[in-house]
Amino acid sequence: MLALLLSSTKIVLSFSWKVALMTFTITPLTPVFAGEVSAIDLRRIHDRDSLEAIRAGMDRYAVLVFRNQKFTDAEQLDFAQRFDGTLHARTSSSAIGNNRFGNEALADVSNVDKDGKIRDANNRMRASSVANRLWHTDASFVDPPGRYSMLSARVVPPVRADTEFADMRAAYDALDEETRASIEGLRVFHSIVYSRHVLGFDFNEDEQSKLKGAVHPLVRTIPGSGRRALYLASHAAHVVDWQVPEGRLLLRDLTDHATQSQFVYRHVWQPHDFVIWDNRCTMHRARPFDDKTHRRELRRTTPLDLPLPASA
Repeated sequence: MLALLLSSTKIVLSFSWKVALMTFTITPLTPVFAGEVSAIDLRRIHDRDSLEAIRAGMDRYAVLVFRNQKFTDAEQLDFAQRFDGTLHARTSSSAIGNNRFGNEALADVSNVDKDGKIRDANNRMRASSVANRLWHTDASFVDPPGRYSMLSARVVPPVRADTEFADMRAAYDALDEETRASIEGLRVFHSIVYSRHVLGFDFNEDEQSKLKGAVHPLVRTIPGSGRRALYLASHAAHVVDWQVPEGRLLLRDLTDHATQSQFVYRHVWQPHDFVIWDNRCTMHRARPFDDKTHRRELRRTTPLDLPLPASA
């Protein structure tokens, strides 16, 4: 079970290969996924062809890195909706309290409070956000779940505060046939209440009532590429219709398999980086840094996995 198939068709040995998409290029960042896009200003991308070209890049790479994107909050919200439609706003942070931007669709991925001061060690929002260091998929605990996420680096600390991404398509491809057959058709209940509880953070009853959880397939087919992918997250609480311990052991084994180094890209943040990833076929996690000393401010927008409007 969970054997790795070493298929040369899944490994690209050249890091210099580029694919032309409209007026920009994408350079691979790992042998299996993630790419860096040449210089473009996403704030100026409005035409359908260019947006479709970026979506095609997402289908191929699952994670795209855009440098020097100097978004304002309003510009990021506008681009996210223009690119991918309806935004997720029922975040766990919104259950705890309103964010400092006045718009829950603009998630505050930072270590500062409403007054702009670094949160202290006992801050409740900080205690919840520590769970971002677990491998997870944004908005898997709602239905419809998140499709893409877009993270804008506004303030980057002087120390490393990286984010890692794992390719769930390559991880699925590397499973042996017996394992693929055994997990086909399984459904999993996702709950952010569960993933926070694992680390010792508990929502109160009122907060839990806003975070009901959702059921999703364990294996998904990604429409744009047709590739199969594991759909995992720290939010994955149990396998439906399985004994809870056995289901959780399966999910743990699959997560251990899917986060091996050959499936992982580690992003080192630079100011004004803008990273888009596909939640349907990747997981990600924040890496720890001294967040009680150094300021780090990012903004996230996460469109839901809904049909795009005809004009998009």
